[in-house]
Amino acid sequence: MLGMLVVSYWFTVLFLNIVPVIGVVVASLAIPGLSVGLMQAARNLERGQPIGLQTLYGSLKENARTLIALGALYLACTLGILGLSSLVDGGDFLKFMLSSSRAERAALEDADFILPALFITLLMTPVLMAYWFAPVLAAWHRLTLGRSLFFSFVACWMNWRPFLAYGIGLVVFAGILPGVVLGLLLLLFPGAASFITALVTIPMVLVVAPTIFASFYACYRDIFGISEIV
Repeated sequence: MLGMLVVSYWFTVLFLNIVPVIGVVVASLAIPGLSVGLMQAARNLERGQPIGLQTLYGSLKENARTLIALGALYLACTLGILGLSSLVDGGDFLKFMLSSSRAERAALEDADFILPALFITLLMTPVLMAYWFAPVLAAWHRLTLGRSLFFSFVACWMNWRPFLAYGIGLVVFAGILPGVVLGLLLLLFPGAASFITALVTIPMVLVVAPTIFASFYACYRDIFGISEIV
């Protein structure tokens, strides 16, 4: 059931992004509330309570104004940092990210994105730290925009070692290992590329992805460990 909610979350975001320009904005504004819905689903499962689509979408109304502000601020920071990356590579990475056609992307495939990627990672790290727990703190504890960002950043800063181990584990088990397995299977069975890809992708969607989202709740519970208002 949690896997189905994760798929519903992805399809909701993808559906919103279909609408040119405004869809990206609406999706960004909705993502904090939807992420709280997945956290609520994990909490319900821990407590033996039922979950459904109402769990995912119902959290959009919890301190909605602050959640929308979080989405808007995160979008603004992301676009601002992508814009600053133009100082490093002359705007090639930004053009690649914003390009909508294969021809535009193909024209930029030979560009060196290592330096701008490192630059963006460096600037996005404090943004992600401030945003990591902010939606759930705003929704469940009724914190203001500034307080939710502040306490999220402090929580990540104080627990940077476990978060580093968590990040490494995430990269290994959700990125490297599935990639290695997929590569080996494609080498062994080159004629069944579509089937092999589906064989690896489906468990990723139905098992690994829900596990990752559930781990977000485990992080919150272990770090804060206090009773929620909601």
